[in-house]
Amino acid sequence: MTDHPDVAHVHTLAAELLDEARGHHSHRAARTLVTGTSLRATLIALIDGAELAEHDAPPAATLQVLSGRVELHTHDHRQALDAGDLAPIPRARHGLTALADSVVLLTVALR
Repeated sequence: MTDHPDVAHVHTLAAELLDEARGHHSHRAARTLVTGTSLRATLIALIDGAELAEHDAPPAATLQVLSGRVELHTHDHRQALDAGDLAPIPRARHGLTALADSVVLLTVALR
């Protein structure tokens, strides 16, 4: 395999981000892997119990759990997601809680 500057080695980055999250007071770390005028993909590592506070929904987005277990929640709904799961982000205010040390890939449509 040839290294290319635009190729993200997701498993390597995931391990690095988990280590970074363990040392950060928020117990999370993130890195944007792909960004453009219409799409953004961000790798997010969360240590067990870490949260992304409730926030507004983008026009369209998905969350893929690469490792661990998380809970995606809105005001009136909670959904547990395990490694390998891919879910649409609700089109409502939502938050995310790590139920174990986890790495997720958030892909957002910007328009």
